Amino acid sequence: MARVYVSSVIAAPATKVWERVRDFNGLPRWHPRIADSQIENGEPSDKVGCIRNFRLQNGDQIREQLLALSDYDTFCTYSILESPMPIENYVATLRLTPVSDGDRCFVEWSAEFDCSPDVEADVSNGIATNVFQGGFDALKRHFGG
Repeated sequence: MARVYVSSVIAAPATKVWERVRDFNGLPRWHPRIADSQIENGEPSDKVGCIRNFRLQNGDQIREQLLALSDYDTFCTYSILESPMPIENYVATLRLTPVSDGDRCFVEWSAEFDCSPDVEADVSNGIATNVFQGGFDALKRHFGG
């Protein structure tokens, strides 16, 4: 099983960052690699079990299912159902934690998945850099950090 973990600090309160990232259908509003997204079957975007179908800027399609969402603990967990990446059993969690020293928050994004050993390093680096760190960098720019 492959594991990817990226963390950062954003110069904004966790409640403000959570407002921006909480919407499971809202990726195009904050992640630069996402062109558009829709929740299938018209379900609410915060309903556990809903499926988002989104398109990357390069045209690739990905379908993900929301597995857990907590406003109290400010995290969401989701799985990939369909993706052009050579992976299986992908489950990821995006979590925000308030930093008590100033109006900042600690953000962490992690994933576990299966893939063949010959592509594990490339896939893991791509997820860490393009997806996780790319999202954090966009949030930092939005919040002025």
